[in-house]
Amino acid sequence: MFGTYFYHEKIRKSVALFGRLFNNIYVIRKNSSGAVLNQLKVPLAYAPRQKFLERIRENPELLGDTKVAIKLPRMSFEITSFTYDNTRQLTKLSNFIAAGSTIQQRQKFYSPVPYNINFQLNIYAKNQDDALQVVEQILPTFNPQYTLTIKPFPKEYPTFKEDIPIIIQSLAFSDDFEAAMEQRRSIIYTIDFEMKVAFYGPVSQSDVIRTSKAQVFLRDQGPGLDSDRLLETITTTPNPTSIIGMPDSDFGFNTDITRTFGDSA
Repeated sequence: MFGTYFYHEKIRKSVALFGRLFNNIYVIRKNSSGAVLNQLKVPLAYAPRQKFLERIRENPELLGDTKVAIKLPRMSFEITSFTYDNTRQLTKLSNFIAAGSTIQQRQKFYSPVPYNINFQLNIYAKNQDDALQVVEQILPTFNPQYTLTIKPFPKEYPTFKEDIPIIIQSLAFSDDFEAAMEQRRSIIYTIDFEMKVAFYGPVSQSDVIRTSKAQVFLRDQGPGLDSDRLLETITTTPNPTSIIGMPDSDFGFNTDITRTFGDSA
C-alpha cells in the first residue's frame, strides 16, 4: 500500500489558489462631497480568526504604533475541514495515460480521490462602509460558485487540465464591540467556502509494448513424440516505429509473417 514516495503539493497549491482570488481587493475612502481621499489595498494573510482578534485587542488604536498595530481593514483565511465527496468518485480502475520520458515508456496514474476543502474568509474593518466595500466585491464573483482551471501535472501531463469549483456556503456578520468606550470596535464578516479538489496518487512509468510475436503450430505433427510443428511466426510492430502509442494516436501496423517448414515426419 505504501512505500512509493510522491508529493503533488495539492493542499499547498489549493491554499495559494484560494488566496490569489482575494489578493487584489481595494477600499476607497471619500469625503462628504464624494471626492476620493485615498485608496487602500486590503491586506490578506493565512491565519486563524482568533489570532487576529487577539492581535487587534492588544492595541485598541491600531493606527499609531506600526510595530504593534494591525491596521484595518484587512482579511485572513484558513482551512477549517476536509470532507470526502463520494458524489464525484470515479471508477477505481480508471486511469490516465501520457507519454513517458522516452518513446519506449509511458506514464500512468489512476483516478483521483475527491475531497472538499472548506475555507473560511474573515474580513475585519473598523467601520461598516469599509467592510461592505470588500463584501460587495466578492459576492458577485460567486453565483454561487466560481470555477478555476489548473494543470495539476504541468511537467508530466502539460495538456491535462482540471476544473476546481469554489462555492460560497454562507455569509455571517458580527460586531465585536464590547461595552467599554475605550474598546476598539471590530466589524467582522465571515464567508465560508467549499473547494472541490481531487487528490492524485503516484505517477507510474512503464515500458510500452512495441513488438508482438505470435507463433502458429500444427499440433502433434512435430518430428518428436508428442511434439508440434512450427508453421509460422507473426510479428507485429507499429507504423511508424517512432510512434508513442497513446489512446488518441493515429498510426498503423506492420505485420511480418515468417513461415517455417520443419523436417518431414
